[in-house]
Amino acid sequence: MSELETLERTLLADIHAADDEGSIEAVRVNALGKKGSISELLKTLGTMTPEERQTRGAQINALKNTVAEAIAARKTALKDQAIAERLARETVDISLPVRSSPAERGRIHPISQIVDEITAIFGDMGFSIAEGPDIETDYYNFTALNFPEGHPAREMHDTFFFNPDEKGERKVLRTHTSPVQIRTMEAEQPPIRIIIPGKTYRQDSDATHSPMFHQVEGLVIDKAANVANMRWVLEEFCKAFFEVDQVTMRFRPSFFPFTEPSFEVDIQCDRSGPIVKFGEGTDWMEILGCGMVHPNVLRSGGLDPDEYQGFAWGMGLDRIAMLKYGMPDLRDFFNADVRWMTHYGFRPLDMPTLFGGLSA
Repeated sequence: MSELETLERTLLADIHAADDEGSIEAVRVNALGKKGSISELLKTLGTMTPEERQTRGAQINALKNTVAEAIAARKTALKDQAIAERLARETVDISLPVRSSPAERGRIHPISQIVDEITAIFGDMGFSIAEGPDIETDYYNFTALNFPEGHPAREMHDTFFFNPDEKGERKVLRTHTSPVQIRTMEAEQPPIRIIIPGKTYRQDSDATHSPMFHQVEGLVIDKAANVANMRWVLEEFCKAFFEVDQVTMRFRPSFFPFTEPSFEVDIQCDRSGPIVKFGEGTDWMEILGCGMVHPNVLRSGGLDPDEYQGFAWGMGLDRIAMLKYGMPDLRDFFNADVRWMTHYGFRPLDMPTLFGGLSA
Protein backbone atom coordinates (compact mmCIF):
# COMPACT_ATOMS: atom_id res chain seq x y z
CA MET A 1 0.00 0.00 0.00
CA SER A 2 1.39 3.38 -1.03
CA GLU A 3 2.12 6.26 1.32
CA LEU A 4 -0.80 8.31 -0.05
CA GLU A 5 -3.25 5.40 0.37
CA THR A 6 -2.14 4.94 3.96
CA LEU A 7 -2.56 8.67 4.67
CA GLU A 8 -5.99 8.66 3.03
CA ARG A 9 -7.19 5.74 5.16
CA THR A 10 -5.87 7.38 8.32
CA LEU A 11 -7.51 10.74 7.59
CA LEU A 12 -10.85 9.17 6.59
CA ALA A 13 -10.82 7.15 9.82
CA ASP A 14 -10.16 10.33 11.83
CA ILE A 15 -13.00 12.08 9.98
CA HIS A 16 -15.39 9.23 10.72
CA ALA A 17 -14.35 9.18 14.39
CA ALA A 18 -14.97 12.92 14.89
CA ASP A 19 -18.10 13.21 17.06
CA ASP A 20 -18.64 16.97 17.19
CA GLU A 21 -17.91 20.12 15.18
CA GLY A 22 -14.82 20.88 17.27
CA SER A 23 -13.28 17.48 16.54
CA ILE A 24 -13.89 17.65 12.78
CA GLU A 25 -12.37 21.10 12.69
CA ALA A 26 -9.24 19.70 14.36
CA VAL A 27 -9.01 16.98 11.66
CA ARG A 28 -9.36 19.62 8.93
CA VAL A 29 -6.54 21.71 10.40
CA ASN A 30 -4.26 18.63 10.74
CA ALA A 31 -4.90 17.65 7.12
CA LEU A 32 -5.53 20.84 5.15
CA GLY A 33 -4.25 23.58 7.42
CA LYS A 34 -1.12 25.60 6.65
CA LYS A 35 1.06 22.91 8.25
CA GLY A 36 -1.31 19.99 7.67
CA SER A 37 -0.16 16.64 6.28
CA ILE A 38 -1.70 17.17 2.82
CA SER A 39 -0.53 20.79 2.67
CA GLU A 40 3.06 19.59 3.33
CA LEU A 41 2.76 17.16 0.43
CA LEU A 42 1.52 19.96 -1.85
CA LYS A 43 4.62 21.96 -1.02
CA THR A 44 6.81 19.23 -2.62
CA LEU A 45 5.26 19.74 -6.08
CA GLY A 46 7.78 22.48 -6.87
CA THR A 47 10.71 20.09 -6.54
CA MET A 48 9.27 17.44 -8.86
CA THR A 49 10.05 16.91 -12.54
CA PRO A 50 7.22 17.54 -15.01
CA GLU A 51 6.66 13.81 -15.39
CA GLU A 52 6.44 13.26 -11.58
CA ARG A 53 4.16 16.26 -11.23
CA GLN A 54 1.71 14.76 -13.72
CA THR A 55 1.36 11.53 -11.77
CA ARG A 56 2.37 12.30 -8.17
CA GLY A 57 0.78 15.78 -8.21
CA ALA A 58 -2.50 14.43 -9.57
CA GLN A 59 -2.58 11.81 -6.79
CA ILE A 60 -1.95 14.43 -4.07
CA ASN A 61 -4.69 16.75 -5.43
CA ALA A 62 -7.12 13.82 -5.63
CA LEU A 63 -6.32 13.02 -1.98
CA LYS A 64 -6.91 16.67 -1.04
CA ASN A 65 -10.30 16.72 -2.79
CA THR A 66 -11.37 13.38 -1.26
CA VAL A 67 -10.46 14.49 2.27
CA ALA A 68 -12.07 17.95 1.82
CA GLU A 69 -15.32 16.38 0.59
CA ALA A 70 -15.31 13.87 3.46
CA ILE A 71 -14.73 16.65 6.00
CA ALA A 72 -17.55 18.77 4.50
CA ALA A 73 -19.94 15.80 4.54
CA ARG A 74 -19.02 14.95 8.13
CA LYS A 75 -19.50 18.58 9.20
CA THR A 76 -22.98 18.63 7.68
CA ALA A 77 -23.87 15.34 9.37
CA LEU A 78 -22.61 16.54 12.76
CA LYS A 79 -24.49 19.84 12.40
CA ASP A 80 -27.73 18.02 11.55
CA GLN A 81 -27.15 15.67 14.47
CA ALA A 82 -26.61 18.60 16.88
CA ILE A 83 -29.85 20.24 15.69
CA ALA A 84 -31.76 16.97 16.11
CA GLU A 85 -30.40 16.49 19.62
CA ARG A 86 -31.29 20.07 20.56
CA LEU A 87 -34.82 19.68 19.22
CA ALA A 88 -35.23 16.47 21.19
CA ARG A 89 -33.86 18.12 24.32
CA GLU A 90 -36.02 21.23 24.02
CA THR A 91 -39.26 19.55 23.03
CA VAL A 92 -42.38 21.35 24.27
CA ASP A 93 -45.34 19.24 25.31
CA ILE A 94 -48.18 21.05 23.59
CA SER A 95 -50.66 19.08 25.67
CA LEU A 96 -49.62 21.04 28.79
CA PRO A 97 -51.77 24.07 29.73
CA VAL A 98 -50.46 27.49 28.72
CA ARG A 99 -48.80 29.36 31.57
CA SER A 100 -50.82 32.37 32.61
CA SER A 101 -49.27 35.84 32.42
CA PRO A 102 -48.08 37.71 35.55
CA ALA A 103 -51.13 39.98 35.29
CA GLU A 104 -53.34 36.91 35.36
CA ARG A 105 -51.48 35.17 38.21
CA GLY A 106 -51.11 38.25 40.41
CA ARG A 107 -53.73 39.15 42.99
CA ILE A 108 -54.88 42.38 44.64
CA HIS A 109 -55.06 42.13 48.43
CA PRO A 110 -58.66 42.24 49.76
CA ILE A 111 -57.91 45.40 51.77
CA SER A 112 -56.76 47.22 48.62
CA GLN A 113 -59.89 45.97 46.87
CA ILE A 114 -62.14 47.17 49.70
CA VAL A 115 -60.51 50.64 49.60
CA ASP A 116 -61.16 50.79 45.85
CA GLU A 117 -64.78 49.73 46.34
CA ILE A 118 -65.40 52.33 49.05
CA THR A 119 -63.68 55.01 47.01
CA ALA A 120 -65.92 54.20 44.04
CA ILE A 121 -69.08 54.38 46.17
CA PHE A 122 -68.35 57.63 48.00
CA GLY A 123 -66.73 59.19 44.95
CA ASP A 124 -70.09 58.75 43.21
CA MET A 125 -71.69 60.64 46.13
CA GLY A 126 -69.30 63.57 45.70
CA PHE A 127 -66.78 62.76 48.44
CA SER A 128 -63.04 63.24 48.08
CA ILE A 129 -60.23 61.29 49.76
CA ALA A 130 -58.18 62.82 52.59
CA GLU A 131 -54.99 61.46 54.14
CA GLY A 132 -52.80 62.17 57.13
CA PRO A 133 -49.67 60.93 58.94
CA ASP A 134 -49.57 57.59 60.75
CA ILE A 135 -47.46 59.14 63.54
CA GLU A 136 -49.52 61.78 65.33
CA THR A 137 -49.26 64.19 68.20
CA ASP A 138 -51.31 63.68 71.33
CA TYR A 139 -53.19 66.86 70.40
CA TYR A 140 -54.49 65.64 67.04
CA ASN A 141 -55.08 62.06 68.18
CA PHE A 142 -56.85 62.90 71.44
CA THR A 143 -57.15 66.49 72.67
CA ALA A 144 -58.54 68.07 69.50
CA LEU A 145 -61.09 65.25 69.30
CA ASN A 146 -62.51 66.11 72.73
CA PHE A 147 -60.36 63.69 74.74
CA PRO A 148 -59.15 66.01 77.54
CA GLU A 149 -56.02 65.15 79.51
CA GLY A 150 -56.87 62.42 82.01
CA HIS A 151 -60.26 61.73 80.40
CA PRO A 152 -61.26 58.05 80.95
CA ALA A 153 -62.20 57.74 77.28
CA ARG A 154 -58.50 57.72 76.47
CA GLU A 155 -58.34 54.31 78.11
CA MET A 156 -60.63 52.99 75.35
CA HIS A 157 -57.59 53.10 73.05
CA ASP A 158 -54.64 50.80 73.74
CA THR A 159 -52.15 53.26 72.33
CA PHE A 160 -48.59 52.77 71.08
CA PHE A 161 -46.61 55.68 72.55
CA PHE A 162 -43.19 56.88 71.42
CA ASN A 163 -40.52 58.01 73.85
CA PRO A 164 -40.76 61.71 74.84
CA ASP A 165 -38.97 64.15 72.50
CA GLU A 166 -36.73 67.04 73.54
CA LYS A 167 -39.85 69.02 74.55
CA GLY A 168 -41.16 66.17 76.67
CA GLU A 169 -44.02 65.46 74.21
CA ARG A 170 -44.85 61.87 73.29
CA LYS A 171 -45.93 61.11 69.72
CA VAL A 172 -48.31 58.19 69.13
CA LEU A 173 -49.16 55.77 66.37
CA ARG A 174 -52.62 57.04 65.53
CA THR A 175 -55.36 54.95 67.09
CA HIS A 176 -57.95 56.05 64.53
CA THR A 177 -58.09 58.08 61.31
CA SER A 178 -60.03 60.86 63.07
CA PRO A 179 -57.02 63.23 63.37
CA VAL A 180 -57.36 63.79 59.63
CA GLN A 181 -60.77 65.37 60.33
CA ILE A 182 -59.10 68.12 62.38
CA ARG A 183 -56.31 68.61 59.84
CA THR A 184 -58.88 68.91 57.03
CA MET A 185 -61.02 71.43 58.91
CA GLU A 186 -57.91 73.51 59.61
CA ALA A 187 -56.90 73.47 55.93
CA GLU A 188 -60.26 73.76 54.14
CA GLN A 189 -63.42 75.80 54.40
CA PRO A 190 -66.86 74.14 54.45
CA PRO A 191 -68.63 72.53 52.75
CA ILE A 192 -66.42 69.50 53.46
CA ARG A 193 -67.19 65.99 52.22
CA ILE A 194 -64.32 63.57 52.71
CA ILE A 195 -63.57 59.94 53.41
CA ILE A 196 -60.36 58.92 55.16
CA PRO A 197 -59.10 55.36 54.53
CA GLY A 198 -55.87 54.43 56.27
CA LYS A 199 -53.88 52.35 58.74
CA THR A 200 -54.41 52.61 62.48
CA TYR A 201 -52.64 51.03 65.46
CA ARG A 202 -53.68 49.61 68.83
CA GLN A 203 -52.20 47.05 71.20
CA ASP A 204 -54.60 44.21 70.47
CA SER A 205 -54.25 40.90 68.64
CA ASP A 206 -56.57 37.91 68.17
CA ALA A 207 -58.73 36.34 65.46
CA THR A 208 -60.72 39.57 65.01
CA HIS A 209 -58.15 42.20 66.09
CA SER A 210 -54.72 43.18 64.86
CA PRO A 211 -52.10 45.63 66.23
CA MET A 212 -52.17 47.33 62.82
CA PHE A 213 -55.52 47.48 61.08
CA HIS A 214 -57.41 49.63 58.61
CA GLN A 215 -60.24 52.08 59.08
CA VAL A 216 -62.26 54.41 56.92
CA GLU A 217 -63.99 57.50 58.26
CA GLY A 218 -66.29 59.97 56.63
CA LEU A 219 -66.87 63.61 57.47
CA VAL A 220 -69.49 66.07 56.24
CA ILE A 221 -69.44 69.69 57.39
CA ASP A 222 -71.81 72.40 56.19
CA LYS A 223 -74.54 74.63 57.54
CA ALA A 224 -77.43 72.19 57.24
CA ALA A 225 -76.00 68.69 57.80
CA ASN A 226 -78.22 66.54 60.01
CA VAL A 227 -78.92 63.00 61.18
CA ALA A 228 -81.34 62.37 58.31
CA ASN A 229 -78.58 63.18 55.80
CA MET A 230 -76.22 60.85 57.65
CA ARG A 231 -78.72 57.99 57.67
CA TRP A 232 -79.29 58.31 53.92
CA VAL A 233 -75.54 58.32 53.19
CA LEU A 234 -74.96 55.22 55.30
CA GLU A 235 -77.92 53.32 53.87
CA GLU A 236 -76.83 54.08 50.30
CA PHE A 237 -73.31 53.01 51.14
CA CYS A 238 -74.41 49.70 52.66
CA LYS A 239 -76.66 48.88 49.71
CA ALA A 240 -73.89 49.59 47.23
CA PHE A 241 -71.12 47.92 49.22
CA PHE A 242 -72.96 44.70 50.06
CA GLU A 243 -74.60 44.77 46.61
CA VAL A 244 -78.18 44.34 47.79
CA ASP A 245 -81.33 46.17 46.75
CA GLN A 246 -82.48 47.05 50.26
CA VAL A 247 -81.07 47.21 53.77
CA THR A 248 -82.70 47.74 57.13
CA MET A 249 -80.62 49.65 59.66
CA ARG A 250 -81.13 50.60 63.26
CA PHE A 251 -79.33 53.32 65.20
CA ARG A 252 -78.59 52.66 68.89
CA PRO A 253 -77.47 55.45 71.27
CA SER A 254 -73.79 55.19 72.13
CA PHE A 255 -70.86 57.34 73.29
CA PHE A 256 -67.90 58.72 71.36
CA PRO A 257 -66.07 61.79 72.68
CA PHE A 258 -65.97 63.41 69.23
CA THR A 259 -69.69 63.15 68.36
CA GLU A 260 -72.91 64.16 70.10
CA PRO A 261 -75.35 62.50 69.74
CA SER A 262 -73.47 59.27 68.97
CA PHE A 263 -74.85 56.03 67.51
CA GLU A 264 -73.87 52.43 66.91
CA VAL A 265 -75.35 51.24 63.61
CA ASP A 266 -76.68 47.71 63.14
CA ILE A 267 -77.68 46.20 59.82
CA GLN A 268 -80.27 43.44 59.45
CA CYS A 269 -78.84 40.17 58.18
CA ASP A 270 -79.11 36.39 58.05
CA ARG A 271 -76.41 34.55 60.04
CA SER A 272 -77.91 31.07 59.82
CA GLY A 273 -75.32 29.83 57.30
CA PRO A 274 -71.52 30.00 57.00
CA ILE A 275 -71.71 33.40 55.25
CA VAL A 276 -73.51 36.47 56.60
CA LYS A 277 -76.17 37.63 54.15
CA PHE A 278 -77.29 41.24 54.29
CA GLY A 279 -80.63 42.59 53.15
CA GLU A 280 -82.49 39.55 54.48
CA GLY A 281 -83.03 37.51 57.65
CA THR A 282 -83.95 38.53 61.19
CA ASP A 283 -80.52 38.87 62.82
CA TRP A 284 -78.64 42.11 63.51
CA MET A 285 -74.96 42.95 63.23
CA GLU A 286 -73.14 46.10 64.32
CA ILE A 287 -70.99 47.45 61.50
CA LEU A 288 -70.03 51.05 62.32
CA GLY A 289 -70.25 54.01 64.66
CA CYS A 290 -71.39 57.52 63.78
CA GLY A 291 -72.82 60.75 65.12
CA MET A 292 -73.06 64.51 64.79
CA VAL A 293 -69.67 66.21 65.12
CA HIS A 294 -69.18 67.52 68.67
CA PRO A 295 -69.06 71.36 68.92
CA ASN A 296 -65.69 71.11 70.67
CA VAL A 297 -64.27 69.23 67.67
CA LEU A 298 -65.57 71.94 65.33
CA ARG A 299 -63.86 74.54 67.48
CA SER A 300 -60.61 72.58 67.41
CA GLY A 301 -60.83 72.61 63.62
CA GLY A 302 -61.24 76.37 63.61
CA LEU A 303 -64.97 76.37 62.79
CA ASP A 304 -67.82 78.14 64.59
CA PRO A 305 -70.35 75.51 65.86
CA ASP A 306 -73.04 78.22 65.83
CA GLU A 307 -72.60 78.47 62.05
CA TYR A 308 -71.53 74.99 60.99
CA GLN A 309 -72.50 71.47 61.91
CA GLY A 310 -71.65 68.08 60.54
CA PHE A 311 -71.71 64.34 60.90
CA ALA A 312 -69.04 61.67 60.87
CA TRP A 313 -68.81 57.90 60.85
CA GLY A 314 -66.13 55.23 60.98
CA MET A 315 -65.74 51.52 60.40
CA GLY A 316 -63.02 48.88 60.24
CA LEU A 317 -62.05 47.98 56.68
CA ASP A 318 -60.68 44.59 57.72
CA ARG A 319 -63.93 43.71 59.47
CA ILE A 320 -66.27 44.64 56.63
CA ALA A 321 -63.97 42.76 54.23
CA MET A 322 -64.38 39.68 56.43
CA LEU A 323 -68.14 40.14 56.48
CA LYS A 324 -68.51 40.63 52.74
CA TYR A 325 -66.13 37.94 51.52
CA GLY A 326 -66.44 35.33 54.29
CA MET A 327 -62.90 35.43 55.69
CA PRO A 328 -62.83 33.72 59.11
CA ASP A 329 -59.58 35.03 60.64
CA LEU A 330 -58.22 38.57 60.55
CA ARG A 331 -54.65 37.34 61.12
CA ASP A 332 -54.64 35.77 57.65
CA PHE A 333 -54.70 39.29 56.20
CA PHE A 334 -51.12 39.80 57.36
CA ASN A 335 -49.57 36.31 57.00
CA ALA A 336 -48.52 36.78 53.34
CA ASP A 337 -49.68 33.25 52.46
CA VAL A 338 -49.76 32.95 48.66
CA ARG A 339 -52.45 30.26 48.84
CA TRP A 340 -54.73 32.58 50.83
CA MET A 341 -54.06 35.42 48.40
CA THR A 342 -54.82 33.18 45.44
CA HIS A 343 -58.15 32.20 47.00
CA TYR A 344 -59.32 35.55 48.40
CA GLY A 345 -57.38 38.03 46.24
CA PHE A 346 -58.73 39.90 43.23
CA ARG A 347 -57.41 40.01 39.69
CA PRO A 348 -55.48 43.24 38.98
CA LEU A 349 -57.60 44.34 36.03
CA ASP A 350 -60.97 43.82 37.75
CA MET A 351 -61.39 47.39 38.92
CA PRO A 352 -64.56 47.92 41.01
CA THR A 353 -67.17 50.21 39.49
CA LEU A 354 -70.74 50.94 40.45
CA PHE A 355 -72.07 50.29 36.95
CA GLY A 356 -70.03 47.11 36.38
CA GLY A 357 -70.31 45.61 39.85
CA LEU A 358 -67.94 46.20 42.75
CA SER A 359 -66.79 42.60 43.12
CA ALA A 360 -67.50 41.36 39.58
